[in-house]
Amino acid sequence: MNRKSEQKPADRPDVSCSDCRLLNCYRQESRFPDFCPGEGVEEQALDGVISRYCGDEDDARTARAAAEVEGLYYGKLTRVEEVLAFARRIGACKIGLATCVGLVEETRLFSGILKHNGFEPYAVLCKIGSVDKTEIGIGEELKLRPESFEALCNPILQAQMLNEWKSELNVVIGLCVGHDALFCKHSEALVTTLIVKDRVLAHNPAAALYTSNSYYRRVMDKDRNL
Repeated sequence: MNRKSEQKPADRPDVSCSDCRLLNCYRQESRFPDFCPGEGVEEQALDGVISRYCGDEDDARTARAAAEVEGLYYGKLTRVEEVLAFARRIGACKIGLATCVGLVEETRLFSGILKHNGFEPYAVLCKIGSVDKTEIGIGEELKLRPESFEALCNPILQAQMLNEWKSELNVVIGLCVGHDALFCKHSEALVTTLIVKDRVLAHNPAAALYTSNSYYRRVMDKDRNL
């Protein structure tokens, strides 16, 4: 492996890849910054990780499938099509859909697309089990409609249901922040995301980044207590 820099990163835990303007790790056409965390990785540790991408184990097959989809279809396919292409390359037929109740129509559409393309989809809604939020200590004031039944999101049960179904690839469709994390933690199958929920920006969270110095300048307000 060609390592153009022998410099070790400075002890700067406050500096990370987001501060880098060289991006030499991508094509090695420049140099690595002094604080590059990658340059601080021991060769043995790096080789150990790279070895997991080689051979016929699950991690290796997944990495090659992802690279193949990127290499063949970069800028050509939609995310929906990329999920299909990836699933086919890892040999996944049973596709679990972990969906938000607010995006069930999108889930129905995607399920139809999966069936049309020869896959077997199975969806589990976030409100599975239908347990009121107060059962886990959430106050009425935190409900969208206080003093009425409002089921809690149940990502752990979603994962368990899909685990029992023996899904071969799970797709997140609009789960809430945090609920998606719990689902991924408890899913036995690989998890990829089709839709990231953002109710304000029509499920396009990147728009807040692109407009952080204009329309959504409030995200830079230090005094906001979120």
